[in-house]
Amino acid sequence: MNDPADAVRRRLLGAVAAIAASIAAAPLRAGPRPIVVLTSYPDEVVSRFKKAFEETHPGSPLEIVWRKSGDVLAYLRQPRQGGVDVYWSASPRTYATLAKEGALRRLDVDRTGLPDRLGNTALADPQGYYLATEVAGYGFAVSPEALARQHLPKPVDWSDLAQARFAGQIALPSPAKVGYAPPIVELVLQSYGWDKGWALWSQICGNAVIFDHGANFVTEAVASGQYAVGVTIDFFAATAIANGGALEFVYPPHNGVNPGHIAITAGAPNPAGAKAFVEFMLSTPGQKIFAQSEIRKLPVRPAVYRELPSGQFDPFTQAAKGDFAYDADAARPRMGVTTAIFEQFLGAPHDELAALWARIHRAEAAGKPVAAARRLLSRPPISESDAASTTLQQIFQNRGDSTDGASARYESTWRSDGERSRLEATRMLDQGGP
Repeated sequence: MNDPADAVRRRLLGAVAAIAASIAAAPLRAGPRPIVVLTSYPDEVVSRFKKAFEETHPGSPLEIVWRKSGDVLAYLRQPRQGGVDVYWSASPRTYATLAKEGALRRLDVDRTGLPDRLGNTALADPQGYYLATEVAGYGFAVSPEALARQHLPKPVDWSDLAQARFAGQIALPSPAKVGYAPPIVELVLQSYGWDKGWALWSQICGNAVIFDHGANFVTEAVASGQYAVGVTIDFFAATAIANGGALEFVYPPHNGVNPGHIAITAGAPNPAGAKAFVEFMLSTPGQKIFAQSEIRKLPVRPAVYRELPSGQFDPFTQAAKGDFAYDADAARPRMGVTTAIFEQFLGAPHDELAALWARIHRAEAAGKPVAAARRLLSRPPISESDAASTTLQQIFQNRGDSTDGASARYESTWRSDGERSRLEATRMLDQGGP
């Protein structure tokens, strides 16, 4: 005969087992869905925006994924785009590629008070897939102490760096080795014209020491007083100044800006959160963070500058005067070509080139005619019309993927042309002295 108490116990145990199984099978209660932001910006920048956004949007946590700019495409080409909601970085070509691949969604955000352009630089994708959140300006980090010690004036524009008295006093990043440097080459070429621009670059390189490493090396070398001038981007100099570097930054009038952009991925798991973050970055509070002395990037909302301390650089005011005429969109297709020309024409033979320019400067100081030798050192290996060749541009855009050696053949020819010019310049200087 069954014991009623045993039956009750069995039913209770069964109920407990069922509840336990139900709990095990059920997913854990999810917290707020994070907004996943993919960026290449350093933590000291990103953390300020993360803190400010989460304070103003409680219950909307940010999850940051850091990747180098060169790794972004592979990451976002993963299934479901790696779970990323927002991409925020300074890599215009990457954004253009992602938009072309259908990897971004059009931004439906209020852009009141946000201009489409700063000078000749677009701040908004015409198709609406990405927007600039901030820009960085190019220019000169200068050491007042080193300038005084060398009895040098503060340089104002690029042509000042070609003066003989700046020989050995300029730290210049290599366009072939340092990521932010290729646009600097194009900036000068657009400002002065193809032939005059290359002549100016040859003279500047003759005065410079070329750095194969990044911005920190350039600014540190200037902050230490080793060099009087360093060609760099404003926020790298601002970081050095914030860390105690005795530096000033000069924006030359022949200038341009490099925008950082933001976009929402096509497969964003949290599109509402992504939109909120984009809107925050473009809002007045978000834009003011960019202007903080520890970051010192240039906001893209002009009204913000009226609320900043007196003396804060305002690129929109400068652009209204005709500065910042550099057109990054026009420069981008041939940038691979001009970077390769710079390396073969000026970078690789730098030591020989610098010695020849020193001889030219000594000869000119002695009143000797060296115009022909100067022209030889100033003449680029190809014309601007040749550089405009779509075929040539395509070869150097895909330089890293090339297997047929086309880019190497061009570079070999340019290198040989440069060698002949330097040999002929040397012969002329040997005949005329010194």
